[in-house]
Formats: sequence, C-alpha cells, structure tokens
Amino acid sequence: MTKLWDKGTAVNKMIEEFTIGRDRELDVELAPFDVLGTMAHITMLSEVGLLPKNDLALLLPELKRLYQQALDGNFCIEDGIEDVHSQVELMLTRSLGDVGKKVHSGRSRNDQVLLDLKLYARQRIMQLTESVLRLFTALQKRSEAHKADLMPGYTHLQVAMPSSFGLWFGAYAESLADDMHQLLAAWRIVNQNPLGAAAGYGSSFPLSRKHTTDLLGFDDLSYNVVYAQMGRGKMERSVAMAMASIASTVGKFAMDACLYMSQNFGFIGLPDELTTGSSIMPHKKNPDVFELIRARCNKLQAMPQQIMMITGNLPSGYFRDLQIIKEVFIPAFEEMLSCLELATFSVENMTVKQDLMKNPIYKYAFSVEEVNNRVLQGVPFREAYKQVGLEIEAGTFKAPDNISHTHEGSIGNLCNDEIKRKMDEILSQFSFGKMNDAIRNLIT
Repeated sequence: MTKLWDKGTAVNKMIEEFTIGRDRELDVELAPFDVLGTMAHITMLSEVGLLPKNDLALLLPELKRLYQQALDGNFCIEDGIEDVHSQVELMLTRSLGDVGKKVHSGRSRNDQVLLDLKLYARQRIMQLTESVLRLFTALQKRSEAHKADLMPGYTHLQVAMPSSFGLWFGAYAESLADDMHQLLAAWRIVNQNPLGAAAGYGSSFPLSRKHTTDLLGFDDLSYNVVYAQMGRGKMERSVAMAMASIASTVGKFAMDACLYMSQNFGFIGLPDELTTGSSIMPHKKNPDVFELIRARCNKLQAMPQQIMMITGNLPSGYFRDLQIIKEVFIPAFEEMLSCLELATFSVENMTVKQDLMKNPIYKYAFSVEEVNNRVLQGVPFREAYKQVGLEIEAGTFKAPDNISHTHEGSIGNLCNDEIKRKMDEILSQFSFGKMNDAIRNLIT
C-alpha cells in the first residue's frame, strides 16, 4: 500500500485495515478540495522561491485535469492507496515524474485534511443555505396564501385558541431564519485557513500563509498553528450544531404534518403520489415521507454529541481518533439536504382544509376572543373571564362570528415581509461570492 509516511517497514494487515477504516471511501468526497488546496499551496511555494516556476507550470495543468476528473465523479482511490492525499501525489508522479513529489513541501497530512474538510464544509454550507432558502420561500408563499384560513391552536395538545395556516407556515419560516444565525456562525469558524500549520507546529520553510488564504478565498487565517490543529473536531462540531438547529425545525414541522394528516385532525393532505399504502388496509395513505424526515432529523440532532464524545477527552495535538469524525460528518450533509428537499416539495404540494373552525368541536377555542370582547366593552378582565367560564359550564356559550388580531406577528398581521428582511440580512453576510471567485481564479 502506498503511504506518504512509508519508510520501508511493513505494517500488519489487520492493523492497516483497522486504522484506515472508511477513509478511502470518504476521501473521494474530499478529492476536488484536496486538489484545490494543492494548487494554492504550490502556487505559494513558487512565490516564496521553494518551487521553480517551470515546475509550477507543469503541475497546475495536471492538477486542473484532476480537479475536473473529481468533479465529474471519475476520481477513485486505487486499491493499495491509503488516502486522497496519497492518490493525488501518486497521479502527479505518474504523469510528471519527480516533479509530482514536490507538492508536499511545507505540509503535513494533518493540515491537508484540515484544509480539505474546511473547503468541503464551505461548499456544503453554501448548498445548505440555498436549500434552506428554498424551503423558507415555500413556507412564506403558503403562509401568505392561507393567512385567512383559520385552524385551532393547541396547548398541552388541547384546543386552546384560534390560529391560522398563515401563522403555522410562517412560524417555521421564521424558525429557519434563526437557524441561519447558527449556520452563519459556523461559516465564520469554517472560513479560516489552517494551511501552513503542518503537523500542528508550523514549518521552518518561509511559507506565506496569507497568500494561500487569499488564493482559496478564506476570510481569515487560523493564525496560531497549535490552535489550527485544535480546530479539527471543533469546526465539525460547530457545523453539526448549526445543522442540528435546522434539523430541529424541519423535524418539528414533519411531526406537525404527521399529526395534522391523521383523520382525527384532517387539517392537511398530500397528493396520493406522495403517500404510501398498507399491505392489508386499502384505505391507508401513510405520511412516510414526514415520518422519515422526522427520524433523520432526530438522528442529525445527535451529531454534535457524537463529535463531542470523540473529541471530549483529547489534549492538544493530533490523534487518530479525529479520523472517525469524518464517518459522522461527511454523510450528514446529504441526509440534511435530502430532508430539506423533500420538506420543500411536500410544502409546495400540500393541501389545506378550509373552514376548519366552523366545526362546533372548536367553538371553545373562541372563549378568549369573547372574554376580550367583553373587556373592550368595559367589563373587568376577571369578571369577563368568570362570565364566559360559567356560560361554558352551562352549555350556553356562543362563539364570536369573527376575530380580528392586528398586532405584529398575529393572525391579521403576519409580518412576513419583516421576516424575509431578517433572512435576507443574514444571507448577505455569507461570503460565498468571494469563495467562488477565488476557486474560479485557481482553476482557470
């Protein structure tokens, strides 16, 4: 097996397989980012005089070819090759001979994987942001469309007060806006360059870490090289916490949808093609999509704890324990993105039952409305409360014909424009444009 650290001593096969684990499988996801990092690194090496210009001129076109190969899904880590770093260096050496062996000067696999994971996480955060925005937009659209359609609100799962589908959809939109604060905080931790930290103690080479920071479109550096290495695990945990926040919102919405689709509620429906049936009950239309979204989102909410348990008792410096984080971290993005995609599709295709509150079983939901009406007519609140309570006990209570809520964020004043403004302000703080421009400049 080809290893960057090989010194000619054979390793027991069982030990080799155990220590590599799923790295080769997961590292394929990191391949385009490993190539980008190598391009930035050797460009910097050439600038500081550690790599001849003619070598750089040979290496960059070959790396661009490997980058495109990785984007096209044609990059693989060969049998006997330990990881993506080894594979990239092997392919360069096959094509260019000894020139390909020069790309590792001033680096360690430690800061290479730190960099790869940060570049990977940046790209995935951009995709998550776009996906959250699509769900946010769908929720706001349905909120506006159904702002006049009343539904019962609950406390303790008991009918409480009138709500509306406009409020229900809109609540989850605003929840996503708050989730984006956490994703922005994670982005700011991710978007700091660790390259040059080497094994966690820097290098005697006169590296220009500022130059690789600019080349890769990072907002800043992780300056202290020991802290840069300590960032492994912390970065993933920060992103995981933001993803868990999004998952909490989406999972709660899925739980509501499961409840509201049941015949006992009957508030919403999905087209037949979005539900599944029973093998023995011909009438069944099961909300499997929401049940699986709920389960996957619950699983995603456990991810920060998993990462904390892996890293919680590690001192400073690199340890192989950190490798296991990839097994938790990398697959989580596809899981979160699929939940967001299906939640958006379901919201867009969901049917809403109108005139729900005309059903007499919900008449007591209007009791507070009647109390407030009497207070507005001059009756003290406690007296009005007692009057309405006695009428309910006697079975003589008559629900008001209509309701009028005007304050900010209420049934009659959803403030969806203000919520959209909040979301737009958060989105404007992600420096995706800077990142994309830097990558474009590297590969063209």
